[in-house]
Parts: sequence; C-alpha cells; structure tokens
Amino acid sequence: RRSADARVDRSGADSTPPLSEWPKKSEQELKDEEMELFTKYYVEWKGGRKSGSTSYTNIPRFYYRLPAEDEVLLQKLREESRAVFLQRKSRELLDNEELQNLWFLLDKHQTSPMIGEEAMINYENFLKVGEKAGPKCKQFFTAKIFAKLLHNDPYGRISIMQFFNYVMRKVWLHQTRIGLSLYDVAGQGYLRESDLENYILELIPTLPQLDGLEKSFYSFYVCTAVRKFFFFLDPLRTGKIKIQDILACSFLDDLLELRDEELSKESQETNWFSAPSALRVYGQYLNLDKDHNGMLSKEELSRYGTGTLTNIFLDRVFQECLTYDGEMDYKTYLDFVLALENRKEPAALQYIFKLLDIENKGYLNVFSLNYFFRAIQEQMKIHGQEPVSFQDVKDEIFDMVKPKDPYKISLQDLINSSQGDTVTSILIDLNGFWTYENREVLVASDNDNTGDVDDT
Repeated sequence: RRSADARVDRSGADSTPPLSEWPKKSEQELKDEEMELFTKYYVEWKGGRKSGSTSYTNIPRFYYRLPAEDEVLLQKLREESRAVFLQRKSRELLDNEELQNLWFLLDKHQTSPMIGEEAMINYENFLKVGEKAGPKCKQFFTAKIFAKLLHNDPYGRISIMQFFNYVMRKVWLHQTRIGLSLYDVAGQGYLRESDLENYILELIPTLPQLDGLEKSFYSFYVCTAVRKFFFFLDPLRTGKIKIQDILACSFLDDLLELRDEELSKESQETNWFSAPSALRVYGQYLNLDKDHNGMLSKEELSRYGTGTLTNIFLDRVFQECLTYDGEMDYKTYLDFVLALENRKEPAALQYIFKLLDIENKGYLNVFSLNYFFRAIQEQMKIHGQEPVSFQDVKDEIFDMVKPKDPYKISLQDLINSSQGDTVTSILIDLNGFWTYENREVLVASDNDNTGDVDDT
C-alpha cells in the first residue's frame, strides 16, 4: 500500500525523501504559482461563461473617454460633431412661420361655444389639426397633453390659447437649451462660470432694457448676473451648474424679461438682472469702498445697509469667506448681498448658518446663540437701550424653530420652520432684532395708518 509520504519501488525500498527534506519554494515562486492557477481558472470560467450565454455582447457601449488636452484633433472632432448635432436639433424646432400656421389651424378648427372670448377645441378637432400641422408638431398632439390641459369643461374641450402657449413654452425651452449647450465647452450638460459669463455677455446686445449700459460696465454687469445663478444653483461651490437646473429655475425668465421694451419701473426694481438693480448693487459697493482700492475691509463693510450688523457677525464673514489680504472683492460682496437680501431662501440660510455655526458642528446650540446675541446686547447698551434677557430670546427662538432635537437647531430645522429669516436677523443685526422686538407696535401702527386712509 502506498502512503502519503513515501512510495515503495519493486524492491521495497523508499524511493521518495520525506517531506521535511523537500526543497522549500521561495515566496516569489509561490506567488507565481498562485497567479498561474488564478489565470488558468479565470480563463476557464470566462470561456465557460462565453459558451453558456452571449447576451453580454449585446450591451451597448455607454462610456466614451473624453479627449485629453493634448489630443487636439479629437477635441476638434468632438466640438464639430456637437455643433452639427445641435444644429440638427435646432432645425427640428418650429419656426415663426410654422407657429403662425399652427395658430391658424387651431383657430379654424375651434369648437363652439366659446367661453367668454376664449376659443376652445375638442379632442376630435385637436387630432385633425395634428394631422394637418406637419411632422414637427406631432409630438404635441397626444392624448396625454390634451388631458393635461383639460379643466372641467362641460364639453370636454381645452383652451386653444392655453395649448398654443404650452407649445410656445416647449419650443422656447428647447431653443434656450440648445443656445446654452453651445457654450458648454466640456459637452457634459453643465456650464462653468466662464461659460455662463460668455453666454450673458453675448446676450446683452439682444436685451433692449440694457441698451443704456456703458460698455465699460459690461464686465461688472456680467459678474453681477452670473453670481446669482451660482449662489443659488451651486450650493456646494463646485464651479459648475447643470443646464437642466438653469432651465428649471426662474432666473433665466427674469433675465430674458429684459427683452420687453415696455417693462415697468416696478418690475425693473425687483429684477436682479435689470440695469437699475445692477447699478444699485455696484453703486453701494463703490460707496462702501472709502479708500477706493477696489476692495472692502471689515470696517468699510460694517456700514452696509443700516450699519447695524454686529462686529462678531462681520468677523465671521471675513473668517469664512474668500478674502484677499483680509479684504473682500466684488464677487464675494455679491454673495454677501444675495444672502442678506434673500434670507428666506435655503441657499441664503445655508450661507448665514455656516457663519453662525462657529464650532462647525452642523448645528446651533445655546452657546452659539449666546455668542452672537451678546453682540446685540452690547449694541443696545451703546444706543442707550435696556438689554433684553438672552434666556427670553433663546426660548423664543427654539419655540419658533421647533427643532427635532430640543437642544440643537440644524440648518434643515431652520429651513423647515419658515422662520429662518427672523431668527438670523435677531442674531446678526440690531435693526433686525429691534424690528422683531417691536413687531406688535409696528403692526398696530400700520393698522392705524390704514384706518386714517379709510377715514379720508
């Protein structure tokens, strides 16, 4: 019988040395043997998989490597192919003549009776118009779109004007997307800051409301306009914004509203992108810049607004925000203005919350609130006012916010409470705190004024 350690030849002698005497393999030889075995079994497994099923060969290619910076020819080829693609997409859109023809067909096939002065159309005539309007319009004449625009009409009809506005809006969105995509240098569906700057700079001559702007002011106007997009749409400060997000927000509508030559003064004053608004913001910056070096120091920024922002809050601004030798440039100032003028917005609250979160814990506790409110109390003493008790203010803040954790206020708590603007004003601005503290007196005063008007 043969044993595991030795074999006996015909003469009965042991022909194999014991295991202890076998030559030991080096570590490298063991690794090579392991790799050889792995390769052998992997090839067998791969081969067996291949013979068993070939479905994986039908999976389409989904990743295409972007050309490197030194691959000039590939980059040019990609740019040209994208331009051709966008031109083709642009030709697929309805032009003015085709839109006029669509309106004519809809008007011709309207279904009686009218509702006031509004023409209506039923589904049968809707389909007839779809057949006559041409292939470009086919996508709009579906049961889904008809049902979407159907609103309690007793005859089951939709408004012709509402449908036409829907088509116009869709065409405009596609046109704008194509227009923005032309500036997408990377071709990845987003715009960098420089891309959006180029888009707005080339858009200025097409906006009649900006005709009065001096060309020397263009760079400041572009910076002012672009900053709003990036402040609200790039909260993580990645330096790029999705084109889809630009189209989904109302900022582009506000910007293109400046095409209206008869835009009211009130609309211009409330539109961040209007010439008066841009000049106001830039004018404020120049007025604050007392030493005329093009930058703002903490002392210069302290006169912002009513001049009642606390020193502790301003210290935090200069600690957390980008500065140059301890001074703030125009771009950083724009973020500051956008945050303080839009305190109800989540992006603005995120900006201010980061400044209030002195311990960088992701929440505000009693220590954080007290740290900032002490500066409010000090300002009250300077102005000859009796300081308000922090305990009372702290209790009111927690009552307003109603955080999930009764001892901590997170950013999400602040946003969910819809009281974020009030809370931040109480902590950073004496004027904001005074307005909150005297809110009942102010409301009563407003009511008295209203009564006086009614009496007259």
